[in-house]
Amino acid sequence: MFVLSHVSNGQGPHHHGQQQKNPAAGHGQGRDHHRDDEDKGRGHDDHDDHKGNGKPKDDDHSPPHVKGCPQLETIARNITWTRVAADPTLAPKLLRLHFHDCFVRGCDASILLDSTASNSAEKDAIPNQTVAGYEVIDEIKARLEVVCPSSVSCADIVALAARDAVSFQFKRPMWPVSIGRKDGRVSSSSEASANLPSPFSNFTTLLQDFKNKGLDLQDLVALSGAHTIGVGHCGLISDRLFNFTGVGDTDPSIARVYASLLRAKCSNLGANNNVVDPAIEMDPGSGSSFDTHYYTALRQNQGLFESDAALLTDQRSARMSRVFETNRELFFVAFGQSMVKMGAIGGVGAGEIRKNCHVIN
Repeated sequence: MFVLSHVSNGQGPHHHGQQQKNPAAGHGQGRDHHRDDEDKGRGHDDHDDHKGNGKPKDDDHSPPHVKGCPQLETIARNITWTRVAADPTLAPKLLRLHFHDCFVRGCDASILLDSTASNSAEKDAIPNQTVAGYEVIDEIKARLEVVCPSSVSCADIVALAARDAVSFQFKRPMWPVSIGRKDGRVSSSSEASANLPSPFSNFTTLLQDFKNKGLDLQDLVALSGAHTIGVGHCGLISDRLFNFTGVGDTDPSIARVYASLLRAKCSNLGANNNVVDPAIEMDPGSGSSFDTHYYTALRQNQGLFESDAALLTDQRSARMSRVFETNRELFFVAFGQSMVKMGAIGGVGAGEIRKNCHVIN
């Protein structure tokens, strides 16, 4: 049973989830955002036939009028869209950056803090060593510090960049983002390792990881759909392919043909001191488009990680996966609602608005 309620206001003093005065046909056209003074996003290409005519459309959600920074959403969107247009791989990277931030100490940008001589920060934890997209956050922050200094937290920028990175494909905001987070002053690599869900986890462990953060079964299944874009690496699935139970075998839950393809791609991992860990689409054949194909691949036993395949081991999550596979709009709504919930996970301890996202004030 799904609980697809209207997206709530989440948490934080400012929230831009209200509809425009003229919503028209869902995402009506109005003034061209590319005329904005801060516009850096001309010439974006469409990726799918459902993304409209290639022109950005008026936001479904009103801009957040943060005190002293009414340009926030325009600046964040334009920089993110320009970056993603130049490098589409940034969309999954920025989405992952937000996930990994929120699951450790809440959504407080603690993942952005650099390590010091006396502290190993979150970004240097093993699960975070392949996290990327920091340069986009830095560019947005630098621009905001010129236009409205000390007004917008790095945590809010991470949340906006994740939303805008996914939304670029559709030329409209895919979910509302609450504004008003504070930047944390603590960042620990050991906390990251202890709190981030593992790609090796079974269903029971995954669900508990999500419940620990105030999320539920539907959030788990919906947010797993983020794996419809981006890549994983052979190092995380090598045991699953070559030594699943310690006797040189392959995980029998992987479709046979898919397993053969993966073994071929990953067969040279570690050979001849090879330091390159081959990348593999998490959604085979559709890894650059945010859609429901991930759930199709899952049903066909082509989940890349054990944590993906785990969704099929529980009747409830398997049923939700099938529904999302066949109803794209329902998935988009559910994903957006779960992103709002995840984005509202509060930070731990005192917070601030950093001037530089990599160091505390």
